[in-house]
Amino acid sequence: MTNWRWWICSLLFIATTVNYLDRQVLSLTYKEFIAPEFHWTDADYGTITSLFSIFYAIACLFAGKFVDWMGTKKGYLIAIGVWSTGAVMHAGCGIATTWFVDGVDSVEALRTVEAGSNIALAVSTVSVYLFLLCRGILALGESGNFPAAIKTTAEYFPKKDRAFATSIFNAGASVGALAAPLLIPPLAKAFGWEWAFIIIGGLGFLWMFLWQFMYDKPERSKHVNDAELEYIHQDDASEANKFSVAEMKADAPENLSASSAEGTLVPEAIEEKTIPFMKCFGFKQTWSFIVGKFLTDGVWWFFLFWAPAYFQDQFNAPASSPLGQGLIFTLYAIVTVISLFGGYLPKLFVEKKGMHPYNGRMLAMLIFAFFPLVALAAQPLGAYSPWWPAVLIGIAGAGHQAWSANIFSTVGDMFPKSTVASVTGIGAMAGGIGSMIIQKVAGNLFTYAEGQGAAFHFLGFEGKPAGYFIMFCFCGLAYLIGWIIMKSLVPKYKPVEV
Repeated sequence: MTNWRWWICSLLFIATTVNYLDRQVLSLTYKEFIAPEFHWTDADYGTITSLFSIFYAIACLFAGKFVDWMGTKKGYLIAIGVWSTGAVMHAGCGIATTWFVDGVDSVEALRTVEAGSNIALAVSTVSVYLFLLCRGILALGESGNFPAAIKTTAEYFPKKDRAFATSIFNAGASVGALAAPLLIPPLAKAFGWEWAFIIIGGLGFLWMFLWQFMYDKPERSKHVNDAELEYIHQDDASEANKFSVAEMKADAPENLSASSAEGTLVPEAIEEKTIPFMKCFGFKQTWSFIVGKFLTDGVWWFFLFWAPAYFQDQFNAPASSPLGQGLIFTLYAIVTVISLFGGYLPKLFVEKKGMHPYNGRMLAMLIFAFFPLVALAAQPLGAYSPWWPAVLIGIAGAGHQAWSANIFSTVGDMFPKSTVASVTGIGAMAGGIGSMIIQKVAGNLFTYAEGQGAAFHFLGFEGKPAGYFIMFCFCGLAYLIGWIIMKSLVPKYKPVEV
């Protein structure tokens, strides 16, 4: 049996890594480089991250349908091309700000503007709008990543392997976040924050070249032989309106086409019925996915967007400092290592315990829902060492990534492949809306708490530390709440019938 499916999975991993590198450039340059230049507050940054989330949410509603319509190959190419363009465009926001603000004739002059002046207010306002434009384009393209990746996984892997394959490519989020503090702050410090956006954004264009020449549907790929194709389609015999590879060869020879260099024959994909987009909202399975994404995606994005600022605010550890880099690297190293087990655990339940894939997935999600509870101790233990929050937030983030690998796979479990990207897009939209709310609340909360000082307190903490503790409490509890609601909506495995 060939193993081309794992090469395709590696491309998904690279795309997701690039996705998260592009997404994290702003968070790693915000506090140290961008905020002083554009006179931003945490509320300004919260506005940008929250509106990015809603842009992403709206785009996700259509991205899945777009990928289903365009096909996986073209849809993914367009998505990464758009988000890479948006990423690179951030570099021009400084120059563009000088065009719209009177009295500021160069990028160097932005920093010299008197804080609190009318010109400083104009600079911050204009720059926020310019960054929002770039973030909107970035969000539009990035919204296609997970629908396309999940659709590819459904095309190339049987159900029992999908969570494991998803956990591998989803680990790209952790690896991207892991590599980001080692790459982005040094680039920004050496060449300017603008070049960090240009260099990291340009990686997506290189990926497009690889995807163009490596991907094709397994039934048409010259790299996939009969044995691998039969392995990929092992679930089909038990599903309505589908046939196993052997049956397709015996009963529908007209579907056969040349595939390999040796001239072996493999079946063309049988056309599936699809579910109309609006009809997807009529299934409890869709709402189970929506709830799970809405309550938990924002937690991951909160850690992604705010962890660098948290370490600088609380421990005076800027992202470009050795301590700041070490803290962020440690956090995401823990996420990367632990999260890989997230996709293997349900595979273990299925192969060793004989559980149904969906039941094994839900049990794994329950286990991983307990991991984020450790975030409740991050702020209290931070009083002793900054390494405690880094480790505990890393464990919580690992729980999210393991949860995420499995919740994405529930879509492939219960919906036909022709509708997987659409439902994934709907869930991603819900996750974006949840993230928008969390980012906006966090930004306003931190600005308010910092202004109130000792007058604002929560469970023994005052000022901004109290604000962070409030956010950590929500992050810790969100997954258990989400799992309970999901289990209530879909108590047992029930695939959607077309």
